Amino acid sequence: MNQEVIIVRGNHTLTGDVSVAGAKNSALKLMAAALLGQGATTLHNVPLISDIEIMSEVLERLGAAVTRDGHTLTIDTSAVDSCETPYELVSKMRASISVLGPLIGRFGEARVAMPGGCQIGARKIDMHLVGLEALGVAFDVDHGVLQATTPHGMRGAHVYLEFPSVGATENMLMASVTAEGHTAIENAACEPEIEDLANMLNAMGAKVSGAGTSLIEIEGVALDALHPCEHTCVGDRIEAGTFLVGGALTGGPVTVHGIDPAFLRMAIMKLRAMGCEVECGPDWVRVSRSEPLRSVDIQTLPHPGFPTDLQAQFMLLAALADDVSVITENVFENRFMFAAELMRMGADVTLDDHHAIVRGVSELEGAPVSSTDLRAGAALVLAGIVADGETSVHHLEHIDRGYEDYAGKLASLGADIRRVPADAVVG
Repeated sequence: MNQEVIIVRGNHTLTGDVSVAGAKNSALKLMAAALLGQGATTLHNVPLISDIEIMSEVLERLGAAVTRDGHTLTIDTSAVDSCETPYELVSKMRASISVLGPLIGRFGEARVAMPGGCQIGARKIDMHLVGLEALGVAFDVDHGVLQATTPHGMRGAHVYLEFPSVGATENMLMASVTAEGHTAIENAACEPEIEDLANMLNAMGAKVSGAGTSLIEIEGVALDALHPCEHTCVGDRIEAGTFLVGGALTGGPVTVHGIDPAFLRMAIMKLRAMGCEVECGPDWVRVSRSEPLRSVDIQTLPHPGFPTDLQAQFMLLAALADDVSVITENVFENRFMFAAELMRMGADVTLDDHHAIVRGVSELEGAPVSSTDLRAGAALVLAGIVADGETSVHHLEHIDRGYEDYAGKLASLGADIRRVPADAVVG
């Protein structure tokens, strides 16, 4: 496939209404959970993004039939007869490790390729395994493949996670719904996407309570008590936050529809601290700004703290604010790669371990830049909208993983933006 590039000419314009798609970080796990339904589950509000295509392929390799009609997916898992996911798919998307829990819950075993570059004891995959081992799952690694078995069946347990890992919480949740007895997950992740997953599992016949808090409790049910269901994915809070940052950058007003404002409490608080006016409705948020951006200090933390997935977007805001902002990254160690690309556009950022000291500048300059990850790519496109001249953003495969028609939505808000083949770019 020919690589594409987003070309943005800075016109400082974003205004109007935009609707967000379903949450990527929820839809992927809902798709995995469909394995437990042993039939045709229907999911609504599923985003049209590349990560969903990869997860669809993972499920199809396991024997499921996946069909799409617009934003609705039907996943028929009645013919699933394999417990193994191949490396070439897992290596494309770490979230495919989330089939581990439901495969164990359904078959009592699984063979899942280790995510690329990941070893037990690194990047928190060990928390998935420790939690599942407490339920009676045994693990072995053979030539890069994680083999899970349940030699004595699964039984409920009280597990305390050393860190509120979203992935570990989800895998434990999906496995434990068929474990015998009572399971308690303490220090569980509290993200809205966890609550969405629990709601779907309950609609399938599971007995989960406490999702969205740090203590989740599960009463195990027999596998044949679980059934397919119909479920609507929650709106994407990170996509919503990205468009709100766009409105804050240009002054807006920008109104984002399809999102529960409660999902964005900390981000909204920081927008107000930076001089923005924010209004909220039942399923919408509006941002505008008529005064200069003010500096702010931010530290990323698990929900309900400030989300790491909005750190790059807010670094961009800080880059154009008065005075000095300090951003502390506590969740992902590589999230500051974005800073080097933003500095190519004239930002003044100094990195000190997991702190970024951002000194506000009066303007940014258009430049060729590369998406270093999903959120960095989205932020660089926003930077181009408020930069002087033209910006070309490369490696759009990162943006396509999590944003549906990103350039099109920004264009509908007034951005001078187009997506073109890379070989059409001169220079």
